[in-house]
Amino acid sequence: MPFRAALLATLFVGLVAHAEEPKPVGRGRVLPGLGQDGLVQLPNQWKLNPAGRQTEVGDLPVNIAVHPSGQFVAVLHCGMREHEVVVMATGAAGAIASRTVVKQAFYGLAFSPDGKQLYTSGGEFDVVHFWDFDKGTLHNARTLEVKTPGRKTVPAGLAFDAAGRELFAAGLWADCLIRVPLDNPANPVVIPLTPKPAVVDAPKGEPASPPDGRKEPGAKPKIEDEYGGTRPVAGNTFPYAVLVEPGKKRAFVSLWGASAVAVIDLETNAATSRWATEAHPTEMLLSPDGKALYVACANSTQVSVFDPATGKPLQTINAALYPLAPNGNTPNSLAMTPDGAMLFVANADANNLAVFNVTDPKEAKPMGFVPTGWYPTSVRYNALDKSLYVANGKGIVSKANPSGPNPLVPASRNTGEYIGTLLRGTVSTIPMPTPATLAKFTKAAYECSPLRPGDAVRNENVAAGNPIPRKLGDPSPIKYVIYVVKENRTYDQVFGDLAARKVSPKGNGEPGLCLFPADITPNHHKLADEFVLLDNFYVDGEVSADGHEWSMGAYATDFVEKLWPLSYRGSPGKVFGYPSEGAQDAAARPAGGYLWDRAAEAKVTFRNSGEWVTNGTKKPDGTFNPGVATVKTLEGHIDPEFRGYDLDYPDVKRAERFVSEVQRFEKLGDMPRLQIVRLPNDHTSGTRVGKPTPTAQVADNDLGLGLLVEGVSKSKFWAETAIFVIEDDAQNGPDHVDAHRTVALVISPYTKRNHVDSTLYSTTSMLRSMELILGLKPMSQFDAAARPMYDAFRATADVTPYTHAVPKYDLKTLNVAGAWGAKLSEGFDLTKEDQADDLLFNEVIWKSVKGAKSIMPAPVRAAFFLPVKAK
Repeated sequence: MPFRAALLATLFVGLVAHAEEPKPVGRGRVLPGLGQDGLVQLPNQWKLNPAGRQTEVGDLPVNIAVHPSGQFVAVLHCGMREHEVVVMATGAAGAIASRTVVKQAFYGLAFSPDGKQLYTSGGEFDVVHFWDFDKGTLHNARTLEVKTPGRKTVPAGLAFDAAGRELFAAGLWADCLIRVPLDNPANPVVIPLTPKPAVVDAPKGEPASPPDGRKEPGAKPKIEDEYGGTRPVAGNTFPYAVLVEPGKKRAFVSLWGASAVAVIDLETNAATSRWATEAHPTEMLLSPDGKALYVACANSTQVSVFDPATGKPLQTINAALYPLAPNGNTPNSLAMTPDGAMLFVANADANNLAVFNVTDPKEAKPMGFVPTGWYPTSVRYNALDKSLYVANGKGIVSKANPSGPNPLVPASRNTGEYIGTLLRGTVSTIPMPTPATLAKFTKAAYECSPLRPGDAVRNENVAAGNPIPRKLGDPSPIKYVIYVVKENRTYDQVFGDLAARKVSPKGNGEPGLCLFPADITPNHHKLADEFVLLDNFYVDGEVSADGHEWSMGAYATDFVEKLWPLSYRGSPGKVFGYPSEGAQDAAARPAGGYLWDRAAEAKVTFRNSGEWVTNGTKKPDGTFNPGVATVKTLEGHIDPEFRGYDLDYPDVKRAERFVSEVQRFEKLGDMPRLQIVRLPNDHTSGTRVGKPTPTAQVADNDLGLGLLVEGVSKSKFWAETAIFVIEDDAQNGPDHVDAHRTVALVISPYTKRNHVDSTLYSTTSMLRSMELILGLKPMSQFDAAARPMYDAFRATADVTPYTHAVPKYDLKTLNVAGAWGAKLSEGFDLTKEDQADDLLFNEVIWKSVKGAKSIMPAPVRAAFFLPVKAK
């Protein structure tokens, strides 16, 4: 039987077996890590069961290059830790042959056609690093300058012509393609991609909000942006990858931020046309016969396919687990067998490879899925050993970080327990699956995903009358939703003391890690006692840059995921600025939009206080000019008098402002059904002299939350209201269960009273619950798949109002000179969230609370596999 027919027959049997409705989810506490079923439970509710052999490489591997001999693969990782090129032997051994550190890199990685040299992007330093390659080792390091006049270039994707005489580099920040003759590298040709060439078809995808206040293309760009980075050229399309056509007549450049592929005439060195793709085109490949160009489109579910001769679309391939699934699987890398028959698509957020038979370029036939590690960023096929090599950006397990930060380690090396550096990437080596193996892999891929077809909620054993509807569009007794977003705390930091309480201990906490116990955060504790304690709730993001995207959009695009580690590295890395919250909206915006976009679509009234808002400047009298929205949808839907992120402004005042608006709405007779409120001061200012102490700022945040809940509970809207409280991320502290575990609250007359809910929830569970209550469609596969917070609610209401508590700490306590970390804190940039070095910032907060000589507990790590390490 032919391979494809045998595979389809075997796959059909496996999928029929899978199609049975799963048994109802149990109520026991399920924690992240290796489960009894042999699968790794992730904090975001998805699971891992990676195929093949796993080799640990480094922080956020983003690209793999196969040596022309097939005997080695090179892996580039570009996370928060050191950037490295790791060379691995292929075949049965798979040992690491060498590791080479570079100051910075970004995506670009390529062997010369003869295999004698290896090249990689130098990121913000506007260079390309290259080495001589000899049996797996790199030596004789050199660099090529890749610059454009008067602007940062940031070379990204790299490619060679067939003869290896010219190097082509995509200029990520300069919106250009740079052509470097290797026999005369001092005279490169810069091919601009703006102003825009003629467009064959209008770019696809949902329209993005307007760019962040930039001038029109052609105007002189600002050098520095408000987030501390170097602003890209005006109208930038973020060129990502480059592919040179055999014969060197044309080159193709994927325009990451423009939903198109630019076609470059290499005889005239000019961009001649654009072929419209789905959103965020990244990697491209040509079929061996040159009759099809495949383009992975990461901010979609799809791969765009073109006829290279004409530019006409041949087909669009859906790589998601289900045909009608919303955005979210993030297809970002491609590989193909040498005969052009099999196409492999790396779905980063779905943690799998989609496999297609593409013998007919006009009709791809789905063959199945291969489960991978967490966030696969690159897939390559090696013909020598007939194996797939997959870079798993976040490795294959989430981890706890009870020792983060560790004061016993010098600050310059104190990186082991910070969430941004905790996840160690791996490379999976997967032999080419047989039909029977691929059927098993496919079943495993479906078992690892909580996503189901359609909008129906999977079998959840939901009690009758639960105020969260089981189906979108069903009624709810809750009319108003208030969504409060705070900054950066872990569960153990605030609620760890509950487990050691003498009277009514509760929750899965570690008291030794609690920095802000009941005396400091009495309202958090009182709300958790009177309503629901959530001791198994996790954020979906790692830091604020992706955390606010997850909190508002149930998704962080590949643009955000690949750029924030570079920004958060400190120096170097600050050229990249802050890639979200409207700062780079045209490129960072998810295809499914944000919560306010879904509300506008459903004609649900909404108002935003502090998110995606630029604060007004301070007036001479001490008051502030009105704030402005950073994206179009929010224009006219913000409270301009509400102060957004500003650590010098108390959360108590923010709460007072919000409550005064609720009282105004009472007089008007109604209030917006969805309100988003930012209370950011639990971020703290460290121990900077003259600023409130970390304890004072957390206490201020606690009191602000208590006042907000009390004000709402005493309003006429209370009987129909639910308040959801979350941290945008959990990066600034330790937790003994998982670095993603955080503080979350649900407060409503319909919330269960005096209850502990240990159901595994994450950010998207909260979003899904709000969407079902308000009748909003999911924004991504993640909120569509998330378990709603049914176990935190009940059918009957208790409208008893809440009375706030006062922290037993003076909110006006200021840091004094000589405090541990005061000098460090003076150097922290606290004007925007997460601009300070978080490794040092965490240590300052810990010692401010626990004492300068305090020692943290030893680390506890989850483990799933024994990695293959270099000797």
